[in-house]
Amino acid sequence: MKQHIAQHTAPKIDSRWTDALNHVRQNVSEQQFDTWFGSIRYNAFDEQNRSLYVQVPSAYVYEYIEEHYVNLLAQALLKAFGFRVRLFYDVLTDKENGLAQTVEGDESEESVSTVPKATRQRAYAGGMEEGEPVPFDSQLNPRQTFSNYIEGDSNKLPRSVGLSIAEHPQTAQFNPMFIYGPSGCGKTHLINAIGMRTRQLYPEKRVLYVSANLFQVQFSNARIKNTFNDFIHFYQSIDMLIVDDVQEWGAKTQETFFHIFNHLFRNGKRIILASDRPPVELQGMNERLITRFSCGLIAELEKPNVQLCVDILNSKIRRDGLSIPEEVVQFIAETANGSVRDLQGVINSLLAYSVVYNSRIDMRLAERVIKRAVKVDDRPLTVDEILEKVCHHFGVQQTGVCGKSRKRDFVVPRQLAMYFTSRLTRMPASRIGRLIGGRDHSTVIHSVSQIEKRLQVDGSFAEEVHSIENSFRLKC
Repeated sequence: MKQHIAQHTAPKIDSRWTDALNHVRQNVSEQQFDTWFGSIRYNAFDEQNRSLYVQVPSAYVYEYIEEHYVNLLAQALLKAFGFRVRLFYDVLTDKENGLAQTVEGDESEESVSTVPKATRQRAYAGGMEEGEPVPFDSQLNPRQTFSNYIEGDSNKLPRSVGLSIAEHPQTAQFNPMFIYGPSGCGKTHLINAIGMRTRQLYPEKRVLYVSANLFQVQFSNARIKNTFNDFIHFYQSIDMLIVDDVQEWGAKTQETFFHIFNHLFRNGKRIILASDRPPVELQGMNERLITRFSCGLIAELEKPNVQLCVDILNSKIRRDGLSIPEEVVQFIAETANGSVRDLQGVINSLLAYSVVYNSRIDMRLAERVIKRAVKVDDRPLTVDEILEKVCHHFGVQQTGVCGKSRKRDFVVPRQLAMYFTSRLTRMPASRIGRLIGGRDHSTVIHSVSQIEKRLQVDGSFAEEVHSIENSFRLKC
């Protein structure tokens, strides 16, 4: 691990960096420049390696610049320096004693140093002198590692197996590993983490991440340019091939991948695949491929529950050096529909609003932002949905809850169903009573009162009720 410590003495700023910033300033508003570029600090420029080192105050600023201004920044650097530049960011997360620590090749959550993927690719694509060897680019996202992939009930098995594969890639067990789950549940992060950990432990191995769509584009280009053999030989040279979104492949691409898969599998190479559905549900997929996808380990990633969402949010908040009230974190976790992507989007939006409008992050801002960042299901709940959730939670039948039995096993779920219907719908008590067992309005009012009294004195019961209410908010 290589380390670099930035001392108190400010480095002499290269005039070319100043010229690059001036070019950026001319192409953005003054507010945008002050918000996203004003906090960047020049560290050094290595003439021999054509590497520029700058410092940013948080991972969020780096990520935002990479997402929204990377092309402008690359253009500015090319114009100012006269040649392509490799840009390294030092993300300052430890401000104690005025020191900023940069770490290369480490998964530490406390400090990160990275060459942004988009910038690195431009540096290697046409920016090298003729005759120089082209470095092998794994296409992995250096920010998606096991250190920031939070474990929970929904991902415990895939995460555990994935880490084992990364640490022991030479074993034949669980090959291939096929990961599937709905959009936003963390599949891409997990398969990137497997690749990153493998590269860290076995730097000599050729690890490649590729989306199914990019593989298909490369395949088509190889046929058009008559470089098909080079294309095949390249993929057959990979030690660990990681393919995302395999459900998107067409027939001709499948046939080519079938031969690549067979070659890698026979030679003991690792294959990691990700999809939004299990192999048996891949419509239009070649049966021979489905058989091979199913011969290793098929691991499902489920949407994270509320507690895992809270843990993911708190991890990102700590990593970005943010301060967000606990009630806001809980609200976001309960409203983001179990999508990790939505969670990250809400946090990024909150910080952007907070920075641009100079406002603190509170519930009012969170409610305003989440309407724009997350698709919230505003369809009103029905009594049937409430009964189904409550009965499922207590493991009882709806016929018993809606019947005349006075057993406690049915009375508590019945009272809770009336309580939730009263709170979460606009139905009058008389209609609620009729729909839940044909009772009158006084029974509903009494049931709601009983639940409210118990909530005030029974903490564990209050947590149980809160958990059921969260399940309504996360309904599909």
